[in-house]
Parts: sequence; structure tokens; C-alpha cells
Amino acid sequence: MQAFLQILDKNIDRLNAEIKVPLVMVLRGFDTGWRRWVHRRDYKSAEEFQADAMATENHVSFFKMPNIPSFKLDGLNISSGLFLIAGPCVIESEAHALKMAEEISAVARKLQVPYIFKASYDKANRTSLHSFRGPGLEEGLRILEKIGKEAGVPVLTDVHEAKDVPAVAEAVDVVQIPAFLCRQTDILVAAAKYAKSINIKKGQFVSPWDMRHAVEKVRASGNDNIVLTERGSSFGYNNLVVDMRSLAIMRQFAPVVFDATHSIQLPSSGVGGKAVSGGQPEYIPLLARAAVAAGVDGVFMEVHDNPAEAKSDGANALPLGDLEAVLNELLAIKSALK
Repeated sequence: MQAFLQILDKNIDRLNAEIKVPLVMVLRGFDTGWRRWVHRRDYKSAEEFQADAMATENHVSFFKMPNIPSFKLDGLNISSGLFLIAGPCVIESEAHALKMAEEISAVARKLQVPYIFKASYDKANRTSLHSFRGPGLEEGLRILEKIGKEAGVPVLTDVHEAKDVPAVAEAVDVVQIPAFLCRQTDILVAAAKYAKSINIKKGQFVSPWDMRHAVEKVRASGNDNIVLTERGSSFGYNNLVVDMRSLAIMRQFAPVVFDATHSIQLPSSGVGGKAVSGGQPEYIPLLARAAVAAGVDGVFMEVHDNPAEAKSDGANALPLGDLEAVLNELLAIKSALK
């Protein structure tokens, strides 16, 4: 039987695809039973033979989240429990950004969830030239520094050019590499050199296993404080889909965060005839629950007090008023996994 299977393996591609798969399945199953029968004399009883046969047939090998080293970020122990990255997509004003940081922080403290504030000083990849981009580098970093001090929380922001990394890294706790730039060597190396910690968002066009190359670029440049974030993969035009397997695959390389809001985005879908992205925010809680059940280290959500009036990505933002309920669900799932 074994010799026959070896011959089959060498010639399998010559078979018609419609019969190849079922034939192999039948023969492989027959081979397993045949080898067990041939070696039946090794069993002490017929019952032991039957029990082994049933155990083999019913056995499923599950992929488990690997254990990885943790690191500390401003007192926050990454990969030791669920943490939250949240805030508006972009700094709309100093007052609004500070208000959002304080209100989200209050919810996080109430539920004892470690929290990192996020907002962009410049949305350099907006669909339209006429879309709001933010206050810019100098003013934006001033505001982010102020939020870190006054709200008493770690701060994250994204950077779009390698030359800006030193200034950004001096102002914030986490430098984020946007998904579109996750393969850009210069910006990754600069972040490794200057940033305390780095969040690399997986590109919509990148496989989860290929993110190890981005991690290796940063580690080889001297920085081990790395987090990877899943934010969905392109699924045809103007749509994203989340492959939950990617969370376990990427966690072999670094702690993993799930971006529950960009994952339900409909990129550049032209809502209402405008050159903007759409979204399906009703699925934010669902995907976040699935990701926490899969074993992620953190959840990323863009949160806004009035998504309909948000100056960027309002169509895929979680309303501030829903945050506590969503976090309670996620914490219940996390607790059930212990």
C-alpha cells in the first residue's frame, strides 16, 4: 500500500482534478486503516484497537496563539492583557482632540483597560485633494504632546515620511507606520532608530506571513518594541475582508492588534457621490468580538462623539456612546478565554 501511494504521489498531477482529490482522500484513509490493521498485534485488546481508531478519526489539531515576549510602554505591559488604541481619525481641533482623549480615557479607566490615545496630525492619503488633512506636523505634534501630558495617557500617531520620524518620535509614545507604507524600508528603519515603540499596520495588499519582513527590518535596525495591526485585506474593489487566521500568523512575529474600524471600511467607495470612503460600522462589535476570541493583544478603534460630522472616516467610526458597551463585551470574551 505504501509503495502504491508513493507511485500515486509522483503521478498525481496527471489525474483529472475532479477525481484526484476524492481518490487521494479515500486512499489516504484506507492506508491509515490498513497500517493500523497490520500492526493490530501491538494492541492489547480489540477494544484498545477500536479506541485508537476512533481517537484518530475524531482528532483535530488546533492552531493556538504562540507565546511571545512582552514589552512595556509607559507602564503598559504589551501582550500581557487586552489594551485599547482609540481616538478620532484626525485632529479636528485642539479642544476636540483633548476632549476625546479625556472621555475615552475615563471609559478605559472605569473598565481597567490600558489605553493609548490615537489621532493623526496629517492624513496624507485622503481620497480627494480637497479633503481635510489635519493641522500639519508642527501644530499637530504640539497638540499631541499636550494631550499626553494633560490627559495622562500614552499617545500614538502615524507618520508618512522618513524625514518626519525624529520629530514625531520625540512627541509621541508610539509611531505608527500606515498600511500603505508597511513595506517602505526607509521609514521602518527611521522608526526603529528614533521611536520608543512602533505599530506597523498590515497593508491591505500584504499577506500576514509577509509581515515578518517588516518586523525583521525594524528588529535588525535595533528596536524590538513592535506591534502589528490587522486592518483587513482588499476584496475586489472598494471592499475589505478580514482573514482571522492572519491574527495567529502575525502573532508569531510580534504582539497583534485588531483594527475593528478600518476593517469595515469601504475604501474610496464614493458615499453620496463624494470622493470619500464609506463603511459598515454596524459590524465593528462583531469583528472586534471575533478578534478577541482569536486571542489578539489589543483592539484599535477610531472613536468619535459625532461620526456623522467627523472630518475624516466618520463612516467607519464607533460612536463614543457605544464604546463602554463594546469594551464590556470584549472583556467578557477575554475573561472566558483564561
